[in-house]
Amino acid sequence: MSQKKTGGLAGVVAGRTAICTVGKEGAGLTYRGYDIDDLADNACFEEVAYLLHHGKLPNAGELTAYRDRLKSLRALPGELKRVLESVPADTHPMDVLRTGSSVLGNLEPETDFSGQRDAADRLLATFPSMLLYWHRFHADGKRIDTATDDDGVAGHFLHMLHDAPPGELHRRTLDTSLILYAEHEFNASTFTARVIAATLSDFHSAITGAIGALRGPLHGGANEAAMELIERFDSPRAAEQGIHEMLARRELIMGFGHRVYTRSDPRNAVNKRMSRRLAEEAGDERLYPVSAAIERVMWEEKKLFANADFYSASMYRFMGIPTSLFTPIFVCSRITGWSAHVFEQRADNKLIRPGAEYTGPGLRPWAPVDERD
Repeated sequence: MSQKKTGGLAGVVAGRTAICTVGKEGAGLTYRGYDIDDLADNACFEEVAYLLHHGKLPNAGELTAYRDRLKSLRALPGELKRVLESVPADTHPMDVLRTGSSVLGNLEPETDFSGQRDAADRLLATFPSMLLYWHRFHADGKRIDTATDDDGVAGHFLHMLHDAPPGELHRRTLDTSLILYAEHEFNASTFTARVIAATLSDFHSAITGAIGALRGPLHGGANEAAMELIERFDSPRAAEQGIHEMLARRELIMGFGHRVYTRSDPRNAVNKRMSRRLAEEAGDERLYPVSAAIERVMWEEKKLFANADFYSASMYRFMGIPTSLFTPIFVCSRITGWSAHVFEQRADNKLIRPGAEYTGPGLRPWAPVDERD
């Protein structure tokens, strides 16, 4: 393990994993050895979830059984529905999922580690249900049925949001987005989950902590900020001028650059392609062209590339997803990676307790209170 001292632990190797590579020379982004482009082009999200949890791609029978299992786990306990209804309408949806994870951990506790896969499948199946039950109750005054008959998580999510099964383009687009977000090595939220798991805490605590880490705008909220930025401009020309002015004021522009990748984010090309396809379907002449203009200026002026969050913003908007739900979609996907890391941490556990370089005062003598300055 590296002893290098650096801010934010950048460049420090904090553990070993067989789950994912990020930015590795000659490999890029891979899940269990499979290139992200191959998975995005050919797999469904449930195949990727199975791969992350079991270490191999499922065969046809295993995939059918896994989809059926997840489908059977979508319904929410009545106690959890009542909690979701009591959570205020103006609560950030990430806080809703954080609360939902914790409540489910009370209602259906992990009594020992042999039940960890059951807990993982239950959260994977119910995170979309929690999110959309709360959203539709407060936005539309409806108590929706979360036990839809859609085969996959993407169709289930969009069906609950729009009261109808989605078209194939929208279903496949969201399905691919879930694949791209499923896993990303020792990012902040995953490392949080591993730190908690390393204390031998329960599964739901590890996932609840991970949601708290993902909630921060420097980790999971960039797509929401990107959407707010894109919507400021009514044309590519206005976007170019506006971004130049923001750069001159040294304002932070979210959705660009990455802590690990140095040349490009391999997920961006897939998101950009899907956003363009959705724009063509919708006859859009604003959101996608504005996004492309912002991307162009950021590269020309700062040599900063768009990351996975940037084009996912317009992509989600084309599917009618409210901006406030963008980051929670990340949770509905990343629960697969978090779960895999909890499994891996528990399989060869050591308490994660790094050292710190002390920068405070030297040893000082004690003085009675009436003798202090």
